Amino acid sequence: MWRGIGSLARMTPSRIDAPIVAVTVYPDRARVTRRTDLRLPPGEHRVRIGPLPLGLLRDSLRVGGRGPATVLGVDVSTEVLPRATEGTAAELAERRRGITAELAELADAEAVEGQRADFLALLTQRAGASYARALAAGDATPGDVVGFIDSVAEQTAASQARRRELARRQEEARERLAAVEREIAALSGRRSPDRLAAEVTLRIEPTEPEGQAESEGQAEPEGQREPEGQAESSEPEPSAEVQLELSYVVEGAGWTSSYDLRLVDETLTLTWFGLVSQRTGEDWPECELLLSTARPATGTELPELEPWYLRQAEPVSWMEQEGSRGGGPVRARAAGGPLSPGAVSAPGAAGRAQSFGAAPRPPAPVAQPTATLTQGAQAATYEPARPVAVPADGGAHRAIVAVLELAARLDHVTAPVRTPGVQLRATAVNGSEHTLLPGPASVFHGGDFVGGTTLPTWAPGEEVEVALGLDDRIRVKRELVRRSDTKTTLGSTRRREVEYRITLANHTPRPARLTVRDQLPVSQSDGITVRELRLDPPPDERAALGELIWRVELPPGGSREIVTGLRVELAKGVELLGWRE
Repeated sequence: MWRGIGSLARMTPSRIDAPIVAVTVYPDRARVTRRTDLRLPPGEHRVRIGPLPLGLLRDSLRVGGRGPATVLGVDVSTEVLPRATEGTAAELAERRRGITAELAELADAEAVEGQRADFLALLTQRAGASYARALAAGDATPGDVVGFIDSVAEQTAASQARRRELARRQEEARERLAAVEREIAALSGRRSPDRLAAEVTLRIEPTEPEGQAESEGQAEPEGQREPEGQAESSEPEPSAEVQLELSYVVEGAGWTSSYDLRLVDETLTLTWFGLVSQRTGEDWPECELLLSTARPATGTELPELEPWYLRQAEPVSWMEQEGSRGGGPVRARAAGGPLSPGAVSAPGAAGRAQSFGAAPRPPAPVAQPTATLTQGAQAATYEPARPVAVPADGGAHRAIVAVLELAARLDHVTAPVRTPGVQLRATAVNGSEHTLLPGPASVFHGGDFVGGTTLPTWAPGEEVEVALGLDDRIRVKRELVRRSDTKTTLGSTRRREVEYRITLANHTPRPARLTVRDQLPVSQSDGITVRELRLDPPPDERAALGELIWRVELPPGGSREIVTGLRVELAKGVELLGWRE
């Protein structure tokens, strides 16, 4: 019977490569699982598994598996290598060395051709005087001179052609070198050639061959017993099959959400994508990829109004006036004037007419496989329908998580005091079991891209308003129709009265529901009083800080006007700040 070597573990002759079989990606890291099958005889063994990325969290390394084995310990060692050994990194490094050597050879050839050209020029210069003397002495004929000149010209032309060819080859080599340098820069996680390896100490339990247990209880006939000293067989016990699983957590990886929102009639199709990227230093092949929500932008937005404050201007002191004259600090005074437009518009939406009428419904889109959802106590895990390979290049690799069909309630929202645009708004309820994570969304009307927006965290059963871009078929205009400044006869109170008219027009082939937002100024000083003079029609809702809201139904081709008037009264000596037309 084979015996182990005491407490000493036998080292495997070479490093064992355990391929990646599963990756669980979290928003800011990932757990990688590797698996390998071994066949080892009974006893203690030290198995080295690698290469592993340098960025793994050593405390997260775990070893499990199946088979008659006991894990006695796990160590992590660093393999110091002179150069990168991975196929891609090593190949790129070899290509860079080859191109660099080619450029050196071309530079040497260019130097030789330059010396040849200099020599021909010097030879021509010196031969001119020699031929002149030879012609005068009768030692040379004009034909000899012409032949020499033609020979030098031919060699010079050939040299220039070779120099042009060398320049062309150098330019091509530099372009190829630049491309290789860009590829190497993309592999920033692999700049260090050193790698890690896991050294796993195992004890393999001896296994009994089939039929041995039955024969142990039977007495051997006399004469068939083995002589003393030969009771043990010289053959080693059979090896055992062991499957090892190695898992660890790495940083430099994660996934984010992005969406496609496609509106057809009043159905909003939401496609949820998981964008996986990583720079861990190791490529993830096509394997079991899980996206977990556990945790170890600018776009189209609906117009929101800010409070419109009026406040009393404070007098400037004598010391501040002297400081401003002498180049000292000057108090910054708020300047009046129109508010800068701040509404976010959907790019490409201007001038695009969208039909919501009785046009024929387009054919159903092609089916898209979605991920399998597993709900945990605090997080959800998604397994995409097809494997996705994720190289360590930092690029985003997309997998479909879910496709939702949501019934949307459509209307329009405008705040002409801020921008003349009219936003199409969809209000929908998340009727799925998915908690949608925040992320950017591309908005499509049918097959046309109209802009982008941002989705917030959207829980099941929650109602969310989504901006779907500008609708240029509904026009809105806000204009100042009256303005007057007066002063009362008794006292020094001043008044400013203004009146605005908002005109709405529906140029769509169907009725439009429109929410109009406007506002009145809010006084922050006892010396400033704001009074309403006219609100026609009265607003349907009054929000905080002077916001007014109208809900208007416009028939196809219909129009509507809203008139607002207000008066601002200023006490004696009060200067007005924050006013805008």
